[in-house]
Amino acid sequence: QVQLVESGGGLVQAGGSLRLSCAASGRTFSTYVMGWFRQAPGKEREFVAAIRWSGVNTYYTDSVKGRFTISRDNAKNTVYLQMNSLKPEDTAVYYCAAAREVGVVESRYQYDYWGQGTQVTVSS
Repeated sequence: QVQLVESGGGLVQAGGSLRLSCAASGRTFSTYVMGWFRQAPGKEREFVAAIRWSGVNTYYTDSVKGRFTISRDNAKNTVYLQMNSLKPEDTAVYYCAAAREVGVVESRYQYDYWGQGTQVTVSS
């Protein structure tokens, strides 16, 4: 069983930055694929970024490439999402997710555990 708690969301102006954190419980955190998803009002939950256990392999949706960076610290059981050059269209609730095994990291159905989400609002 893995429990995930996100933090770091808030209100920021366009062009600003935020860093989201996701603290995980569980002894096997380091073996999980970790992902970030987001959901805007009236829209489906969408993939943002993912990172495999080693931290070497990372994945991003096209709209955030070059602006967002996912990283993890297995010693602290924490995964991060550094978000720079934020845009109003980045406004959403951001969710952290964990998966034991993932074939397609972009698919939310592959993830076993989810956090409660943290709100990110980018004003223009």
